[in-house]
Amino acid sequence: MEVIKVGMVGLGTVGTGVYRMLKENRDIITKKVGMEVRIVKILVRDREKDRSASVPKELITFDPADILENDEIDIVIEVMGSVDLAMDYITRALNNKKQVITANKDLIALHEEELSELAYKNGRDLFFEASVAGGIPIIRTLKEDLAGNRIMKIMGIVNGTTNYILTKMTNEGRDYEDVLKEAMALGYAESDPTADVEGLDAARKLAILGTIAFDTKITFNDVYVEGISKITKSDICYANELGYVIKLLAIGSNSSAKTEVRVHPVMIPKSHPLAAVNDVFNAVFVEGNAVGEAMFYGRGAGELPTASAVLGDLVAATR
Repeated sequence: MEVIKVGMVGLGTVGTGVYRMLKENRDIITKKVGMEVRIVKILVRDREKDRSASVPKELITFDPADILENDEIDIVIEVMGSVDLAMDYITRALNNKKQVITANKDLIALHEEELSELAYKNGRDLFFEASVAGGIPIIRTLKEDLAGNRIMKIMGIVNGTTNYILTKMTNEGRDYEDVLKEAMALGYAESDPTADVEGLDAARKLAILGTIAFDTKITFNDVYVEGISKITKSDICYANELGYVIKLLAIGSNSSAKTEVRVHPVMIPKSHPLAAVNDVFNAVFVEGNAVGEAMFYGRGAGELPTASAVLGDLVAATR
């Protein structure tokens, strides 16, 4: 039996999840692919950190060339984050004729077009399902399953941190600052939560979704952005009295006249499917001229949901 050899760049939360699930689901993946898929090298930066509990020591390397210029490695998975360094590594991997999978939403929001062109030039593919909405298979759905539709609208809850905060404020009548502290303590929010609470994370994801759905190049700078830091208990209360809930939505609309992309808090009717999406869950609502209305729901972040998206790309890359 042949073996498809994979190199992974990064071994943080997502990288650890990818390695763990590939090992745990090896039989399932081997059956679907028709051969074994094996991670043979993992690039890390911190030489002092002990990773023996996560992966065998012999898989670890500190030299990017061990993966990017290794002729035996067929596929490169990038889960390290950052933009400039990841851009360099992915460019090198594509130029060396490797399939590339990334979970890097910041990179894809800025450079998807040029990286996809580079992949095409080298006869390879760039996969980035994990860059938006974690375990929800929305990228491939828009690219393939809904490819025959003219997509008129995308509307989604694509940031779990802000959805958790707004859910707690709505259900428990708590202040924004109080819930934010709780979210940080639980690990749902970063020590610097600005990208989440000010809508920047959602805007990057909308740029990716809008580019694919509307077949129009959209960058992060094209998206109007407003976060939730000014939402108060009174806002939540007034919305409730009127039959609405407040959600931070990423909204894209497309017509013959214009394409519009924006992220901001929205009052949506309690009867709308998105109103029932709570805590750290994500959902994307799509309207197409053939499919009509469809909604995709699931966990939008975290070790295993994101690893699920990476492994889906991995199976697609092997095929």
